[in-house]
Amino acid sequence: MAKHPFIDEDLFPPFEGFPKNALSFLRRLKKNNNRPWFQKHKQEYEEDVRFPMQCFVATLGQLMADAAPEFEFNPRKSIFRLYRDVRFSKNKAPYKTNIGAFFTLRGRGNAEGEPGGFYVGVHPPEIYVGGGIYMPSGAQLKLIRQHIVKDSEGFLAIVESRKFKKEFGEIEGERLQKAPLGYPKDHPMIEYLKCKQFFVGRTLPEPACLRPRFAQDSAKTLTDVLPFVRWLQTAVHGTKEK
Repeated sequence: MAKHPFIDEDLFPPFEGFPKNALSFLRRLKKNNNRPWFQKHKQEYEEDVRFPMQCFVATLGQLMADAAPEFEFNPRKSIFRLYRDVRFSKNKAPYKTNIGAFFTLRGRGNAEGEPGGFYVGVHPPEIYVGGGIYMPSGAQLKLIRQHIVKDSEGFLAIVESRKFKKEFGEIEGERLQKAPLGYPKDHPMIEYLKCKQFFVGRTLPEPACLRPRFAQDSAKTLTDVLPFVRWLQTAVHGTKEK
């Protein structure tokens, strides 16, 4: 299998599963979400939570290198910051009580709205692995809906396939109660046009992340969701990148 070009294997050894203390730490952080407690336990976070996540991202990048070469799996950049943005929130707790990573197209950033891609998150008591566009902008929603109409056959071939239904069920997220502006309520694609979010995934019990196979199992899920993510990328970017 091809090596991921951005992985430094000397820094990030193969993923061997999260230690049990990673889950324990996140639970304790939830009960002690304040700076003094975290500063006292910061080394524990770095060793038991962040570093294993970096190893996971490195291993996942290698596993996905052939299937999704256009996506970036970077142990230093793909992991979400632990610190919450509390400027506009009533909840002033400074830290997130989960750890997750997001993988999107190389070089896309967020200049064109929320980037679509893959997500893996450890949220005790569960794990989520999936992909799509979680909170599309108004402009992105318009493009996606236009593409659903334009390429309804291609879209349905993905989301109504037997494999997709078995693995993910249906598209998750919020939906409009009525037809979106500009579309008749009896449009043949109306149930999909009502979607305000476009993501799918699998929810796993938390022990799944303790196993070395968590990286391989995640890679399988992301490979299964890849056609859906690529369809969305085509909708919002106008070109199919492989």
